[in-house]
Amino acid sequence: MRRVVITGMAGFSPIGNDWKTISSNLRNSKTGIQYMGGWEPYKKLATRLGAPVTDFKKPEHYSRKMVRSMGRVALMATVATERALENAKLTNNTSVIDGRMGISYGSSTGSTDAQIDIANMILGHYPPNRGLNVNSYLKMAGHTTAINIGVFFELKGRIIPTSSACTSGSQGIGYAYEAIKHGYQELMVAGGAEELCPTEAAVFETFYATSTQNDAPESTPRPFDKDRDGLVVGEGAATFILEERQSAINRGATIHAEIVGFSTNSDGSHITQPQAETMYQAMSSALKMSGLSIEDIGYVSAHGTSTARGDIAESQATHRLFGNIPISALKSFTGHTMGACGALESMVAIQMMNHGWFHGTANLDNIDPQCEKLDYLTGEGREIKTKYVMCNNFAFGGINTSLIFAKTS
Repeated sequence: MRRVVITGMAGFSPIGNDWKTISSNLRNSKTGIQYMGGWEPYKKLATRLGAPVTDFKKPEHYSRKMVRSMGRVALMATVATERALENAKLTNNTSVIDGRMGISYGSSTGSTDAQIDIANMILGHYPPNRGLNVNSYLKMAGHTTAINIGVFFELKGRIIPTSSACTSGSQGIGYAYEAIKHGYQELMVAGGAEELCPTEAAVFETFYATSTQNDAPESTPRPFDKDRDGLVVGEGAATFILEERQSAINRGATIHAEIVGFSTNSDGSHITQPQAETMYQAMSSALKMSGLSIEDIGYVSAHGTSTARGDIAESQATHRLFGNIPISALKSFTGHTMGACGALESMVAIQMMNHGWFHGTANLDNIDPQCEKLDYLTGEGREIKTKYVMCNNFAFGGINTSLIFAKTS
């Protein structure tokens, strides 16, 4: 089997778009959670909290024609991909457009604005076809990120859309890894994105899963904390350029990390009740694939949604496999970025592994006694020297993913 490395990565998050800014906010416990004043018209929505990317805008060199099929989620994914290709030094490289590069990318949904346009037409709020065209569908489609990236960069390899809620980004990376590992592609664009929308908050609210600390945005969410009151929705995008290792070496590329393990499975039991057993199986399968021992893994990036069922099941599965391993949750800073979270959390974990420092979990003051004992990082985090990290994500529908990254320098 071929070895797969990461030669480019870039993204947008509620706590910054570059490692210097992100690491500063992580060290200083500065989260991206905000009161969303624009949600006030939604009177029945109890939560007013979200985690937006505040400094994203369409690049000036993107013409209207280039972005007419993109909503915000596809645009963030495309710009992140452009930056990742630049980071990989593949801009204007023929390998991008000659079929050697494919794409595996996802979001949990397309842009809601386009869905509203369709709904208004169906409800007769304005004449049929007014303001609607094929781009309305392309913006709202579940595979909007994958198809828009593919067309924008003229990718001619295989396209694998991943729309699996909270595992969209991690499955995007994992399936891209498999495509190169088994020789189907030489290079892959991989990742996930999501745009912030009150409809997502409303969906979680129906499960009584959203935080309502509207007067104290800085105090929530609280993964693994006994005083948690739910999650906060966020947005972002993160793109990786994956490449066959020898190809990367031959062209003198900078290698950020190697992917050495991936597993995904399904609970097969309940849409919204996570199962510790299948979480454990996903982690142990990824570990077995990597050929590593449990002692080799120095840190686990938790899914950490700040929901009771999720936190408890995840802690049980992680403790069963690793015992008292260092762990922290990026969602305490970014909120739940849905389709982007697996990619954003992987990007941050790789940066931390390469810099030898790992962030704590914000607002984790009183560990829930129902959560298994793990080495929960808090405060300013901790310096840890390790060659391997694991990133886990668990989604609606009982979908579980686990990725293992290796340091290469």
